[in-house]
Amino acid sequence: MITDTILKEDFEFISKKVFHTGYFSNSTILVTGATGLVGSLVVKSILYANKNAKANITVLASVRDIEKAKNTFSDFLSDKNLKLVAMNLLEPLVIDERIDYVIHTASITASKEMVENPTGVLLTAFESTKNLLNYIKNNKNCKMVYISSMEYYGQVAEGYDNATEDKLGYIDLSKVRSCYPESKRVCEALCNAYAAQYDLSVCSARLAQTFGAGVPFSDNRVFAQFAKSAMNHSDIILHTTGESEGNYCYTADAVYAIFLLLSQGEKGQSYNVACNHSSIINMAKLVADKLANNQIKVDIQIPDDLSNYGYAPTVKLKLNSDKLRALGWQPAMDLESMFKRMVNSWKSYEKK
Repeated sequence: MITDTILKEDFEFISKKVFHTGYFSNSTILVTGATGLVGSLVVKSILYANKNAKANITVLASVRDIEKAKNTFSDFLSDKNLKLVAMNLLEPLVIDERIDYVIHTASITASKEMVENPTGVLLTAFESTKNLLNYIKNNKNCKMVYISSMEYYGQVAEGYDNATEDKLGYIDLSKVRSCYPESKRVCEALCNAYAAQYDLSVCSARLAQTFGAGVPFSDNRVFAQFAKSAMNHSDIILHTTGESEGNYCYTADAVYAIFLLLSQGEKGQSYNVACNHSSIINMAKLVADKLANNQIKVDIQIPDDLSNYGYAPTVKLKLNSDKLRALGWQPAMDLESMFKRMVNSWKSYEKK
């Protein structure tokens, strides 16, 4: 049973947007990285639709740690349509079930690991994507969405204020953290190569930073730190000037987009998934004002050495999502609502 009322509202929103048509009914969907934020919400939204929209979808949740997965899906462990699979994606796929759809969310996303384990970031991304594509090559009725990132763009010099999918910015390959955006580029290229050479139904979703209900309270990324500062009535401390511009998408809006691309995305194409935009400093001010009722302030304290923090370089970028909207995508949440729903979701767990 889902006790988080905010998440329940989100799953109902996804169910009405995605599953009411019956397009995915009676299918089997493989979700990699199923204990991650996006992967777990994809899995839970399917299981919710099974119960409330009679979708009858079997979910193969690919995970590295079964015990972690049992904790992540504790509300659904008795569901016969959920199958937790300990799968090594760095090896060729060996699976008995017929898979109709693949949502490939698995990726190393921790900034610290990008600095300390860059080879792992690159090789995990490439090998896992290659092995999934080889499976689809041998099972051509299967469709896949690869979950890419807005970091794909790097630093865009021209058109950064309205970046469409054809823009390609600069990535400094001498910086070790560049392993992450470069891994997204090579995996998209690999997907497009397989789509063209073997006529596979594969496309890519370039997700903006995605947050909202479903983000664990333990998350320590910038948006979560801002929200916790508001909850604790403590000032927001920035370790940079906050000039970087971010693109954001609410969790349920992102999951909705992924399923839309799984059904309607054009093979070999990439789609921006973003609906909100702000600089870091303006986002901090929004949280201080709207979530903390202007009772806290934003304080900039820049350390002498930023190299160990794994921060991305300052980026000016505003993504254009017209290509995705042309398929019918209609996101529901603005940036203020994203923060408020995340905080209210956290508070619902405190009341248990």
